[in-house]
Amino acid sequence: MKKSLFPTLGMVLLSAVACNEQSIAPDNDNPTNARELSATEKVLVSKGNDFGLTIFKKMAEAESDENLFISSLSISIALGMTLNGANGETKTAMENTLGFAALSSEDINQSYRDLIDLLTGLDAKVEFNIANSIWSREGMPFLESFYNTNKSYFDAECRSLNFADPQTLEIINGWISDKTNGKIEDMLDYIPPDAVMYLINAIYFNGTWTYAFDEERTADHLFTDNNGQYLTCKMMWQKSEFNYLENDLFQAIDLPYGNGHFSMTIFLPNVSNSVETIISQMSQNQWQSWLKAFTLDSINVGLPKFKLEYKEELSKILTDLGMGIAFSGGADFSKLLDGGGIYISRVIHQSFLEVDEAGTEAAAATIVEMRETSAGGGPVEKFMIINRPFIFVIRDHHSQTNLFMGRVLKI
Repeated sequence: MKKSLFPTLGMVLLSAVACNEQSIAPDNDNPTNARELSATEKVLVSKGNDFGLTIFKKMAEAESDENLFISSLSISIALGMTLNGANGETKTAMENTLGFAALSSEDINQSYRDLIDLLTGLDAKVEFNIANSIWSREGMPFLESFYNTNKSYFDAECRSLNFADPQTLEIINGWISDKTNGKIEDMLDYIPPDAVMYLINAIYFNGTWTYAFDEERTADHLFTDNNGQYLTCKMMWQKSEFNYLENDLFQAIDLPYGNGHFSMTIFLPNVSNSVETIISQMSQNQWQSWLKAFTLDSINVGLPKFKLEYKEELSKILTDLGMGIAFSGGADFSKLLDGGGIYISRVIHQSFLEVDEAGTEAAAATIVEMRETSAGGGPVEKFMIINRPFIFVIRDHHSQTNLFMGRVLKI
């Protein structure tokens, strides 16, 4: 049976194919005998996917008219390292938000360790790297046990630097750029005077399609955006056998990379549905149900070449999900620093994706910034850094006359 798949407005997911799923590997000259996941790893992966879907839904609701691309794995790993410094109610809140309440600290750390080793060695034909680091302010007496745990389980590079030195910002950003093959640049915009630590995860993916698209077949084609406007894109074409699903909601296809362990799964809503409709129905159980329904079929696929860059600060979303105490002056990170006195101030996430005839290059990084709480347990010092688009008014206070109004989008 021949079918056609013409993307207009869809959803894309990069994933590692589970060991018991059907995968495509016609040129598997260097196969990897992937081991079975342990019971705790399966819990970590399942809950991690739940966490990722929840964040994705929240972000999709908040930015309904913008492209969106995140790595929930990167966010989860960065918070997983941070979790090793949490105690009491803060630890409980972070575990509940991440979905790890049923796992011990040892189970969580060991599962991350094993999963990182599995993913980075899964497919010899796909480059997939995970790097972690911890950057602390010179002179801070952080607990050696915290460093040792993150070195052992996350291979975290640990460095102490003078945060007042302007070169420190360049060093940290340079590390992120290096670990993402130059795809994530200048991620950290500034270092506040009360910042004491940065916990960073970086992920890099470079996979060639198992079935490459022929560049000579790429041609101009119309793409209908979410507002119904027609745009011109470069559409790549091929016909082959792929894992495929078609139902009343969408068409979906699984495009494998390398030996078939990794794939891009694309959901294309039917013309009577929308991306939002599919997102609203996505859950871990529904996701698994859809994947099990895929079958091998002959498909004519048209996929646009595209590139995405995305950056977001996640503290509000994570607070809404139940982690608010970790962002407050009442945070307990006494397993990181005796007596605590520090809190998470920002969780910054940045990502990159480029899809062409040869394959896909993707990168993501997550920064967890930690600051000192103010002396005496009072209110946390506030900052307003005007480093993004803003509106301003020049006005007279006496008569309350507004003299000028402006909007600055670029400097």
